[in-house]
Amino acid sequence: MVHELKIWPEYFDAVEAGLKTFEIRQDDRGYKSGDVLTLREYDPTEQAYTGRALCRRVTYTSTFAQRAGYVVMALGNIDRSRVNVRTEQTIP
Repeated sequence: MVHELKIWPEYFDAVEAGLKTFEIRQDDRGYKSGDVLTLREYDPTEQAYTGRALCRRVTYTSTFAQRAGYVVMALGNIDRSRVNVRTEQTIP
């Protein structure tokens, strides 16, 4: 499953640089390993999307030591040559 999520610029930059390899989110979507996150950079000051986006695959999930209803997701890179750029779905 593909999930489109807002991400603030400082976190977007850290994910893009490979420094931030996880996301902690409210688990209102039933995230699981194998899902794809489309992280769309959102500037809260301008209250608008910047136009930048990243795709990452969820490689692991855990609720250990999280607030009730939250999940931590490990993020892995996606081979962009195997992703449909319109739908962000992985091509088998």
